[in-house]
Amino acid sequence: MSTPVAVVLAVLGVLLGAAAVVAGGADDSPGLQGIGVLLAAGGVALLVRAVRRRRAARRPGRPADAP
Repeated sequence: MSTPVAVVLAVLGVLLGAAAVVAGGADDSPGLQGIGVLLAAGGVALLVRAVRRRRAARRPGRPADAP
């Protein structure tokens, strides 16, 4: 997945997760809040991964997939 697409998906995931947490809190639904937290955490992880790959690609002599 290209970096701009990953960033957009990550931001959407975080926003949707936050909305699910708020909606779950208003409806007193712990399951919806849990799904929202997991979705937001996944979005943050995807965002961090995309940023790290982009920075690694800028470094000369280092492949983008190197650990």
